[in-house]
Amino acid sequence: MLKVNENYLELQGSYLFSTIAKKVNAFTAENPDKKIIRLGIGDVTRPLTPTIIKALHDAVDEMAHEETFRGYAPDLGYEFLRSAIAENDYVKRGCDIRADEIFVSDGAKSDSGNIQEIFSTESRIAVCDPVYPVYVDSNVMSGRAGKYNKDSANYKKVIYMPCTEANNFAPEFPEETPDIIYLCFPNNPTGSAITKERLQEWVDYANRNKAVIIYDAAYEAYISKKDVPHSIYECEGARTCAIELRSFSKNAGFTGLRLGFTVIPKDIVIDGTTLHSLWARRHGTKYNGAPYIVQRAGEAVYSEEGKKEIRGLVDYYMRNASYIYNGLKNAGYSVSGGVNAPYIWLKTPDNMTSWDFFDHLLNDVNVVGTPGSGFGPSGEGYFRLTAFGSYENTVEAIDRITRA
Repeated sequence: MLKVNENYLELQGSYLFSTIAKKVNAFTAENPDKKIIRLGIGDVTRPLTPTIIKALHDAVDEMAHEETFRGYAPDLGYEFLRSAIAENDYVKRGCDIRADEIFVSDGAKSDSGNIQEIFSTESRIAVCDPVYPVYVDSNVMSGRAGKYNKDSANYKKVIYMPCTEANNFAPEFPEETPDIIYLCFPNNPTGSAITKERLQEWVDYANRNKAVIIYDAAYEAYISKKDVPHSIYECEGARTCAIELRSFSKNAGFTGLRLGFTVIPKDIVIDGTTLHSLWARRHGTKYNGAPYIVQRAGEAVYSEEGKKEIRGLVDYYMRNASYIYNGLKNAGYSVSGGVNAPYIWLKTPDNMTSWDFFDHLLNDVNVVGTPGSGFGPSGEGYFRLTAFGSYENTVEAIDRITRA
């Protein structure tokens, strides 16, 4: 008898940002004269830089000639890109990561959702709370999360690590011992960062408990403090317990191109099997590789001119972050983030719920943000704003909010 995957029935409503889009679309249809400023979804707005555009054009021209045409990409990604990643993101930071431990993909979102497939469904996961929804939802789909408890707004088998104002939005070691630990720093949604000293403690904890850390470093380009690591492999012992996810979306503006990569050291071994070999098998079976022209664009990110241009993009968005942070703080809001990350995390005023504050901003000042409760129960009473808009729209949005 044909049946659906009943694990999907445990998913709660639609994906967070789909719900936001429906609300905004409904408001726009009823109020076509209103200018909506969107500081919700973390989608970039600045155009691709000249060095990236040239690399794309050159690669497209290559595809027009038989001698330079490229078909399917290698399973792990082209050697030119993996070598550039290994040298610039790892070797130059003192990290022992090799090109053949890097898997190129179409983005960190795909990898963060798919990586759970190489683990047993009996494995217990631990997530920060609030958390990027993909980590939890993908484990719900696999049946690893258990039943949803509406009263507590969480899943029975998931270990939640509350990140609140009381602990500076940084997770503490959980009372239950997890098998898989999801960490994201700089953090989405709270914008918090982790020091190298504290991250080393997490690496030691994982090795001590034979757990694996899935480390999402999609926002590492926004780090400004010297004591904040850009990679988990800056920590001793990370090669035996950590998988790292990276993206070209937030630093180079590739949200419309799609490119990312996952690092799995060959030293992570579970019951005699390397996770590297499992992910290679999964990658080769279910994925045909990022397009050649996009990988050439990724390579250009690491050129000297590319690095300068990417720094300019990051600086642009962090200028926005500074305006949001200072504008809200000066208006009396309780805010955090915005220093090592392009996200500002604020406490909703007057004990409003996260969705009530969303509705207030949309209906009264026509600004869109993201309700904190959409990221987990500890996100209730908080709200996320992104720095990925234009500077002009960012200024106007914050001026509207602070005058309301």
